[in-house]
Amino acid sequence: METITAGATRAASAKFPGLGAGAPLFSILQRIRRTRWVGLGVLLAGLAAVLLTAGDPLRQAVSALGHMRWEFLPALVLLSLLHYVFAAVALRGAAGRRLPLLPTTLAQFTASAANRITPSGLGAAAVNTRYLVCRGLPLPRAAGAVTVLQVAGVPADLLLMSAVLGVSGGNGRTLHALGAHAARVAELVPPLPLLIAGGVLLPAAALWGRRLVRSAAVRRAVTGFTGLCRRPRDLVITLTASAGTTFVLGVAFALSVLAVPGTFVSPADILPLVAAYLVGAAAGSAIPLPGGIGSTEALLVAALAALGIAAGPALHAVLLFRAITFWAPVPLGLLSYRTLRR
Repeated sequence: METITAGATRAASAKFPGLGAGAPLFSILQRIRRTRWVGLGVLLAGLAAVLLTAGDPLRQAVSALGHMRWEFLPALVLLSLLHYVFAAVALRGAAGRRLPLLPTTLAQFTASAANRITPSGLGAAAVNTRYLVCRGLPLPRAAGAVTVLQVAGVPADLLLMSAVLGVSGGNGRTLHALGAHAARVAELVPPLPLLIAGGVLLPAAALWGRRLVRSAAVRRAVTGFTGLCRRPRDLVITLTASAGTTFVLGVAFALSVLAVPGTFVSPADILPLVAAYLVGAAAGSAIPLPGGIGSTEALLVAALAALGIAAGPALHAVLLFRAITFWAPVPLGLLSYRTLRR
């Protein structure tokens, strides 16, 4: 966030009134406008290539579409939409302003589309900052609110994960299954390369963390979060809505697993499935790839495998989940970008 907000504060131009044409903060928005149709064409071409050249698991996943329990589809779509409504409510709480719900929700669809081409949530940060400025917030306050929103998501998700794991794994079953699966995977990793990688990465991470703690971005985040804590109502709204965005996706993930034949799960397994999603998604978000593409899918399949679900049905469920909640909203986000510009 330091590069984004610092660059946005320095820039000034008429292209985005009062914001700056050359600001890195808004170059992401320009990239969406320039590449939205090209990107969509590349996405469709890449999907066709994958379907033609993929191995047996993916081909089996496609062929299994005819056997899906499609009665779960309306609920999946509704939960996907509810995710963006919660994101809009969380932004309103962080900004401390009664923003109109529908335009704010449309902005979240655009922010989601921006995240498909940028790592670490930078696209959503740019879009939300642009939206808040257009709604009358000064740029420093808008950037601070977006930073606070991202920071608040961490404790909100941790509290949610603790609650879900506590309820779903009261007897330790879920945690034990995930831990045992992680231990089996760790045994497959050769120790020498792991030690070498740790010897290189750990000092680099320590140095990077030391610089990060001293950075202006962290100071702004601490100041903004302290200010949010002085507004208890906005704090509760932000934390609750942030946790809600994650929880509804977890429920959508559980329904996706229920919709796939061969997973052998029942409605009684929803909470363990939500717990598996929280763990897999948290691990996937730690990898700085645009939208966690590839890493999130692999980790979600691994989380389902830890619960005893076969690899084929697990892959089917993850692909269904990502198609509905991750890729399907992108066209709506590209279309709502025109509304955001106005």
